[in-house]
Amino acid sequence: MSNPESSSPESELFALSEDHRAVREAVREIAVKEILPFAAECDEQERYPVEAEKALSASGFNAVHVPEEFGGAGADAVATVIVIEEVARVCASSSLIPAVNKLGSMPIILSGSAELKAKVLPSVAAGEATISYALSEREAGSDAAAMRTRAVADGDDWVLNGTKCWITNAGVSAWYTVMAVTDPDKKANGISAFVVHEDDPGFVVGTKERKLGIKGSPTREIHFENCRIPGDRIIGEPGTGFKTALATLDHTRPTIGAQAVGIAQGALDVSVDYVKQRKQFGKHLAEFQALQFMIADMAMSIEAARTLVYQAAAATERGDANKGFLASAAKCLASDTAMKVTVDAVQLLGGAGYTRDFPVERMMRDAKITQIYEGTNQVQRLVMARSLLR
Repeated sequence: MSNPESSSPESELFALSEDHRAVREAVREIAVKEILPFAAECDEQERYPVEAEKALSASGFNAVHVPEEFGGAGADAVATVIVIEEVARVCASSSLIPAVNKLGSMPIILSGSAELKAKVLPSVAAGEATISYALSEREAGSDAAAMRTRAVADGDDWVLNGTKCWITNAGVSAWYTVMAVTDPDKKANGISAFVVHEDDPGFVVGTKERKLGIKGSPTREIHFENCRIPGDRIIGEPGTGFKTALATLDHTRPTIGAQAVGIAQGALDVSVDYVKQRKQFGKHLAEFQALQFMIADMAMSIEAARTLVYQAAAATERGDANKGFLASAAKCLASDTAMKVTVDAVQLLGGAGYTRDFPVERMMRDAKITQIYEGTNQVQRLVMARSLLR
């Protein structure tokens, strides 16, 4: 990315606070100076962005959402999505560090005991550990309630058996929030949430998936082979895990929307820079009206998605009644926007866009997952429709 400055002005409609603007400025500087230089390399080598983790942890942007009492910045939901957006603008894989830290820790923040919060959150806030989220299984993707991983009480402990898949940053994270069945007769109401540590006996990390995009962020299966954890590592009461999982997604789907907006903005920035410099038929590409219209449509869609993401984040912060609808709408609109904008960016750059000499092909590959994880966009539309028709 040759142009570190955004080609799109910040929307004033949402009226961000001065603190929010300061967060954006600080994160953007770190992203451009310390994350962008390694983005292509992390993608090419499919390696974890250790430079990004170091930079984000040193600046406190690795988990800004963690409450101050546990060593975090206590940032609100809007500040959190701004952090993720600005990192995703230069490297989608790196943006999953703050995004997944929020996803993995929100169940604890929402429903965990004071003791469990004190055990886990300080290490995440300090950057000493990251935390992943384990809900999906091979045979229970969108139908998460059909999971088979079991947790059985044994004295003062819990013993887990089963396999979780598509676990972002597995093998890097020290902590894992895991959903498991504790009472199969109660279906969704028989699912409980637990916190597992990488050192727990019987916890095994599987092989890394070979993916289309976000290659710098490892995705693996995790296995529980008579994995024994202390009894106080349950999150909330037995049987409340699925409700906690759904409540968590209301808070974290806007973060995926933010990631998508960041990817799209990065692609637009590169596109604007390119068409202003590249000449064809004796004119800069930026002088051709057809391409001007493409650029305008890209920017318009990004601004709409960004505003909805911020609105959804603010709604979860306030606990609005429509927060679930807005979270799904933001994730869905932003990810669809990111996919279209990045495809258009490749088209605008022509043959150059199809090569790895420019970042737009990586952005296009990275954008695709935002339409899939934390609920496919088909599921998001079901959630929205049910909310409207309830």
